Amino acid sequence: MAITSANQLELLQTAEAVAREKMIDPDLVIQAMEESLARAAKSRYGAEMDIRVSIDRKTGRATFTRVRTVVEDDAVENYQAELTAAQAKQYLADPQIGDEVIDEVPPVDLGRIAAQSAKQVILQKVREAERDRQYEEFQDRKGTIINGTVKREEYGNIIVDIGRGEAILRRNEKIGRESYRPNDRIRAYVKDVRRETRGPQIFLSRTDPQFMAELFKMEVPEIYDGIIEIRAVARDPGSRAKIAVISNDGSIDPVGACVGMRGSRVQAVVGELQGEKIDIIPWNEDQATFLVNALQPAEVSKVVIDEEAGKIEVVVPDEQLSLAIGRRGQNVRLASQLTGLDIDILTEAEESQRRQAEFAVRTKLFVEALDLDEFFAQLLVSEGFTNLEEVAYVDVDELLSIEGVDEGTAEELQARARDVIEEQNRKAIEAAKELGVEDSLFAFEGLTPQMIEALAKDGVKSLEDFATCADWELAGGWTTVDGQRVKDDGILEPFDLSLEDAQTLVMTARIQLGWVDPAELEAESEADEAEFDGDEEVGV
Repeated sequence: MAITSANQLELLQTAEAVAREKMIDPDLVIQAMEESLARAAKSRYGAEMDIRVSIDRKTGRATFTRVRTVVEDDAVENYQAELTAAQAKQYLADPQIGDEVIDEVPPVDLGRIAAQSAKQVILQKVREAERDRQYEEFQDRKGTIINGTVKREEYGNIIVDIGRGEAILRRNEKIGRESYRPNDRIRAYVKDVRRETRGPQIFLSRTDPQFMAELFKMEVPEIYDGIIEIRAVARDPGSRAKIAVISNDGSIDPVGACVGMRGSRVQAVVGELQGEKIDIIPWNEDQATFLVNALQPAEVSKVVIDEEAGKIEVVVPDEQLSLAIGRRGQNVRLASQLTGLDIDILTEAEESQRRQAEFAVRTKLFVEALDLDEFFAQLLVSEGFTNLEEVAYVDVDELLSIEGVDEGTAEELQARARDVIEEQNRKAIEAAKELGVEDSLFAFEGLTPQMIEALAKDGVKSLEDFATCADWELAGGWTTVDGQRVKDDGILEPFDLSLEDAQTLVMTARIQLGWVDPAELEAESEADEAEFDGDEEVGV
């Protein structure tokens, strides 16, 4: 096949037809044609030559050129595609390294094999362009709901025809025991779109919490318009779900708007989710209030939040315990997902018993350590004193505010507490020395003798040992194992050492040992702060 005036125009018509059929840019098809013609020309003129083809976008005329690049004298490796500046002077007035010498060469006649090869190149390029177009199209639809038709089932996974491509609904992304037959209509959430060699892979989900959020957005115009916001969603797919909403307009009830007239809006969502029961909850900035709402329909007596541990204790009346926990722990589990906190449910009786036990332990401490009668020790505990350090080092006015305590009594109390603490420190130091603690650890500021003893019992006996500890090893923390949060006890956790304080102590030890440069640390901290500020500005 020769590129003659008879078929020049046909090139453009073919490119237009292919582009229209595959819904891609015609220029991409022409580029593929140029590449295929260039490859065919190389087989004719020599594979080492740099042959390029340019097709005029208006006339369809194909121009074949040979390109040679000017390189340094000792850098010529391919004499067919490279030449020195001296050699280039016969073609260019002032040749520079990197300049190109371009000569037009006669068009080639494509034999049967070359024509077939050119056709394969064009088809390959068209397929790649089509895949890119599909990826970009569905990437934009990630995080939205898509409608499709079931094509077939493969090992429990559903292959869905979504128009210009196929998507997969995996077995674990189906609600309960959903089953589909070919040609069934299906609605699902586009969870992920991945670019792969065989084309874009589109993964659907019907169990993702955001599927329910998107369904509400479709059913509730106020959510679509941004008047009502969905702040959190938690689901037990096919069984029960909780969704937290807030209104930006004080005159609109967010819960009522989502429920709809006679429950029409929420029922439309429930129907799509195979009868999943949905609790619509008003969002509240106050964590405790929001949690009380999240545990509905159970009534809550009291909420105690431990922000450092990321835990929360909820006290409910005895008869409300089973309702608060829910069947197989479902209600409290969903409330936990919604708030992002671990929730411990206690009955009023259990909480009372625990408080009494704590009261008794603290009372006993003051009776034995400070040689007080039980009544006076109970009085200290009732006033909020929990340990000897608080009694020893608190402002004396706080002790004088207790009924029946005069200045002499307050001074005597503090003196006794300090004597006990000093004796405890002496014993802790002796025990630590017997365990082999080095002077470097004793000299380190921020650790009490009791802390040093606890570290020594765990094998931490030098400043070097301490500097290798992780912050969670000292202060304790939480890890997730099989979907459950598990407590990791810290060596210094009994001393109420926070995670931030543990980080500071470990980093200080590393600086003292010369393992970390304070200047570099400060520079990294400033860079992190700048990055965080930048993320805030763009709304990340």
